[in-house]
Amino acid sequence: MSAAVTVRTVAELRTVRRRRQTLVVSGMVLVVLGAGTVALLIGAAGLTPGQAIAGVLGLGDKGDVFVIQKLRLPRIEAAVVIGVAFGLAGALFQSTLRNPLASPDILGISTGASLGAVLGVLALGLSGVALSGIAFAGAALVALAIWLLAWRRGLHSIRFVLVGVGFAYLGSSLIAWTLARAQEHEAAAVLTWTVGSISDVRGEQLTLVAVGTLVLSLAVAVVSRTQGPLALGDDNARALGVHVDAARVGTLLLAVALVALATSASGPIAFVALVAPAIARRLVNDGGAALVASAVTGAALTLVADVVAQHGLLGVAAPVGVVTGLVGAPYLLWLLATNEKRSR
Repeated sequence: MSAAVTVRTVAELRTVRRRRQTLVVSGMVLVVLGAGTVALLIGAAGLTPGQAIAGVLGLGDKGDVFVIQKLRLPRIEAAVVIGVAFGLAGALFQSTLRNPLASPDILGISTGASLGAVLGVLALGLSGVALSGIAFAGAALVALAIWLLAWRRGLHSIRFVLVGVGFAYLGSSLIAWTLARAQEHEAAAVLTWTVGSISDVRGEQLTLVAVGTLVLSLAVAVVSRTQGPLALGDDNARALGVHVDAARVGTLLLAVALVALATSASGPIAFVALVAPAIARRLVNDGGAALVASAVTGAALTLVADVVAQHGLLGVAAPVGVVTGLVGAPYLLWLLATNEKRSR
């Protein structure tokens, strides 16, 4: 095969891949728009499409404007922003560590944020942005501890995952012990930080999460060029001129920051970071990170799950983390079963 034919074939494959990614991203954006429309229209105060549009624009009846702009629209925005953060973080973890099980839920980083928040409420009486700050610190400290224990002349993916699983169990045990010592009304106050909910993410907190996610996403765009070489293995990545340890450390730092930021606002919304990248990679049919597709898939998954949690779970309103857990747990079992079969 001549060099010209090879170049043309590679160009055609890249074009097909870009078209497929564009189709997937566009489809997920439509899912977000559809779920967002449903979330605006249904609820205790049912609205017509005309009333919803007027409410979004700040026109029409004051009651409708209040329902749309103060209750429903901020919740939709929070679901999209937090879903983007979890989906993008999960894609970075899985591509950098080359492990489909590498997720902040399983690695204990989300649990660290939950533990920080639970201690902040029960021991320090914190709330609002201060509570989000201590949740962020909890996630960062757990990530640092995993890093230090997993580092042996470099960061190895298997050791990182195993150490993270240990911290996840440790964090869950500490949360359970803390809740067992608390009064019943105190335990109810920290339910969000053990399950995951976006119902109260609004105002200044929503703005901080949105701006932080945007800044971190731009930083991810800068380092994304290293994801392809890293997926080929360390030796091949070095041959392509990538500083493997520095690239892996920088990428994981961004992933941890995204998880800590999202979890500090909503609590640990289970399995979004695990499932969204897997769905995105399968749809894009790309062995790489599929970062953009993972981000919009995370947004779609979180928003749809929140709509179901509010209106479709046996008639009982529930935190979004309950629905994502019901979806993600079977997927995790399937993933473990299929990986076991491949290893034989």
